[in-house]
Amino acid sequence: MIDILRRRFGLLGRNISYSFSKGYFTEKFSDEIFAGNSYENFDISEINYFTELVKNNPDLKGLNVTIPYKEQVIPFLDKLSKKAALIGAVNTIKFTKSGKLKGYNTDYYGFKKSLEPLLKPHHKKALILGTGGASKGVAFALDELGIPYTFVSREAKENIIDYNLINATTFDNYKIIINCTPVGTSPNTEACPDLPYEFFTDKHIAYDLIYNPAETQFLKNAKEKGAVIQNGYDMLIFQAEKAWKIWNK
Repeated sequence: MIDILRRRFGLLGRNISYSFSKGYFTEKFSDEIFAGNSYENFDISEINYFTELVKNNPDLKGLNVTIPYKEQVIPFLDKLSKKAALIGAVNTIKFTKSGKLKGYNTDYYGFKKSLEPLLKPHHKKALILGTGGASKGVAFALDELGIPYTFVSREAKENIIDYNLINATTFDNYKIIINCTPVGTSPNTEACPDLPYEFFTDKHIAYDLIYNPAETQFLKNAKEKGAVIQNGYDMLIFQAEKAWKIWNK
């Protein structure tokens, strides 16, 4: 039986007072079944403080990782799961019994599990808005689902298009549009990615990794045109429970 007593977990990030994870796990741990577990935020201004954080908290058993450290934390880890290595981003860290730090990615799992129920035969290609750590997990999930994708960024690079190239033809070809940028998150809730929203239809899925607010301006604009919309809340639940399993295996 798993020893659930006196175990500490937390979230690594910057400016994370809004954190989903702390609220979620604190509520989870309020159940007497999980008595003795605790969860806290570790808000550091730069990733170089991570080593000191680990040194000063020897009783930590696991961490979630959020913006902007999903990629930056990798050099500080002892090893990666196969999928985290392929994805190139980590959002879950396990402190192993031997004292090693192992990185995992559960973002891709949460995204995949929340997207699958929405998919129809005409959802053949996806646009991924943003190229940060979260977008890498999304891309990996789409690969597993057999859905080709194209990245969109403010600057065109190799295998990346810029927003100026998105037009009616783009929307005809890409029926899944995924916002992996922070644009539209609280408190700047009136902002949204620079898209020609008039080309959304009822054949499109608009997926926003943001969960606060529950309906971003991106999702509102797509919904007005009949698109199926999904925010990031279900993804967060799935990835959090996956992280919990990793910490306990």
